[in-house]
Amino acid sequence: MQNTINTALVVGANGVIGSNLIKHLQSLDNWQVIGLSRKGGDNKPRLQHVAIDLLDAAASRNALVHLNNVTHIFYSAYQDRPTWAELVAPNLAMLVNVVEAIEPIAPNLQHISLMQGYKVYGAHLGPFKTPAKESDAGHMPPEFNVDQQQWLERQQQGKRWTWSAIRPSVVGGTALGNPMNLALNIAVYASISKAHGLPLRFPGKPGAYDKLMEMTDAGLLAEATVWAATTAAAANEAFNIANGDLFRWNDLWPNIAAYFDLTVAPPLPMQLQTVMADKEPVWQRLQEQHGLATHPYAQLSNWAFADFVFSWDYDFFADGSKARRLGFHKYVDTEQMFYRLFDELRAMTVIP
Repeated sequence: MQNTINTALVVGANGVIGSNLIKHLQSLDNWQVIGLSRKGGDNKPRLQHVAIDLLDAAASRNALVHLNNVTHIFYSAYQDRPTWAELVAPNLAMLVNVVEAIEPIAPNLQHISLMQGYKVYGAHLGPFKTPAKESDAGHMPPEFNVDQQQWLERQQQGKRWTWSAIRPSVVGGTALGNPMNLALNIAVYASISKAHGLPLRFPGKPGAYDKLMEMTDAGLLAEATVWAATTAAAANEAFNIANGDLFRWNDLWPNIAAYFDLTVAPPLPMQLQTVMADKEPVWQRLQEQHGLATHPYAQLSNWAFADFVFSWDYDFFADGSKARRLGFHKYVDTEQMFYRLFDELRAMTVIP
């Protein structure tokens, strides 16, 4: 008997999460994929891209009106704003506009997957309860991840489709132009340190160097997201998804330095957003010397995000056992993940 063909609508198709989700879905033989993003993309077999401004409700309806074959919505879009409060309105509006456009026209809609993060637990605000559990108490708003989930839960009442909320830690991937790509930031920082003949210094806050951390490989996250969307026992539930191991920067940092043939020196607190702001000419010289792809420096570096991660002078990890209890058992070695991502960035001629 032929497998039923599902149609995935991946919202945020060009991000580190969305692009890896599309890659995973294309590796499966029973999925067609439609990718939504502001920039669009190149169509391929079983992959169609749609360029769309999801903040415009009317334009969203017009652009999506023909997508009546959608069976699964995978939502991983994100609009950045200067403050936590300002994040709520645009990020909630984009989700609402997608669902309200698709739900009335897609009679076979089965599932809506919402990508979240540890902000649900207040991880961005300061020390939070670890390991964080999906059942932990909420915190004082504003928090757009919470608003999105609450809206989705209300929207689902009495409907045939189900939802899931996926909560990764810091995601490891190689997508360019992404505001939250830590591996790329580290690689660019290490390459410029090497160009200056400097050791690789950990630039974070005092205390952040020895705290427990975890990360989420983008490929692992994609598998977990599809698992939750297609597993009956996972319906209408939230899941923490991480690699499955913990690390401390004081243990991992010297190994990352060794990958780039660098020594280490004691940590020195630096705002990368400040000290790396004038390094574009250095990067352009590296691109010329090593024949690198000429991606703009600003596209390869989001130093504010790196500063944010390296400021966590408290433990940062969650309990991933809920997904394991329901059958998702994949894991990734975080140190090896970094090496693989650096290898991929070199193969893409993004870094020397």
